Amino acid sequence: MSSHPIYRHGSPSKTGVLLVNLGTPDAPTVQALRPYLKDFLSNPRVIEVPRLIWWPILHGFILRFRPKASAEKYAKIWMPEGSPLKVHTERQANLLRHALQHRLDHPPLVEYAMNIGNPSIASVLKSMQQQGCERILVIPLFPQYAASSTAAAMDNVFSVLSTMRNQPAIRTIRQYHDHPGYIAALAQNVRDYWDKHGRPDRLIISFHGTPRANLDKGDPYHCTCQKTGRLLAEALGLNNDQYSVSFQSRFGRAQWLTPYTANTVTELGKQQVNRIDVVCPGFTSDCLETLEEIAMEVKDTFLQAGGKEFHYIPCLNERSDWIQALADIACTHLQGWLEPQVGTEESQLSRQRALQMGARD
Repeated sequence: MSSHPIYRHGSPSKTGVLLVNLGTPDAPTVQALRPYLKDFLSNPRVIEVPRLIWWPILHGFILRFRPKASAEKYAKIWMPEGSPLKVHTERQANLLRHALQHRLDHPPLVEYAMNIGNPSIASVLKSMQQQGCERILVIPLFPQYAASSTAAAMDNVFSVLSTMRNQPAIRTIRQYHDHPGYIAALAQNVRDYWDKHGRPDRLIISFHGTPRANLDKGDPYHCTCQKTGRLLAEALGLNNDQYSVSFQSRFGRAQWLTPYTANTVTELGKQQVNRIDVVCPGFTSDCLETLEEIAMEVKDTFLQAGGKEFHYIPCLNERSDWIQALADIACTHLQGWLEPQVGTEESQLSRQRALQMGARD
């Protein structure tokens, strides 16, 4: 059990908002990718294979060969400021902080953390606690709930709490796959792109894949992705033959959620479809899976199959309508927590009364 900052009677309490994203390596190098992949692929929420079977595969093969290939992919999309996922997430936290400051008389502290990598959930939660946060709203930046993403992040949060002697109150958000503001921001993002670049013959709405077995075990992810896709298509006024929902990032030999994005674009290329656009609503920030896998690998797959023109539509990133939707989501779940802070005089009186009753200074 970790020590806690000395409790001082009468100290004003604060409310905080913690945005949590998946994570990223610290650098596009083999040395940075090896521990990152080890942490990520060691999580039983991510790889639901018995340790006796998975450990030799992970340590004997994957961690020996995959870091080099992954580092090369990250190097293709690395920004001057760092990993795109981290850069965009940090910007979103800053913009959300400003949005809440304009909306609320007593705005919360806003921070961000990564489930894998830095800044870690443990370090940020402890920092927020040291800054006086007694109430923290945790918002995973995964619109569609999945055990391998949302639940994995929540496991990490509560694991950190288990080490705290004086825990803050915690609220969590499960998902917002059908939130009106989120859907509206997605639709406007696509419209804005089409206004500049024209419209495609088919819109591909691609989500991160998960093993089919997870769906069979009760994971709702597939259903929520389908609903997001349907709502986005409806907001854009698309007919069923004008869009497709598919799943990317298949890993291993087991069956994953279908249809696979790579197979979908291959078939469209063979059909001589002139142009397709791909958008990835499951990612609120552009990252390796959107900028390298979709915008580069899937593009090549489509063109090699006979397609003529491929466009990747960027994620929501720092769009103002998305930040306002995120603020709406936060405000809904902060209700009852954003009370006026106790003034200095009242804090001093409370502290004096506590000392008179025998409290330690």
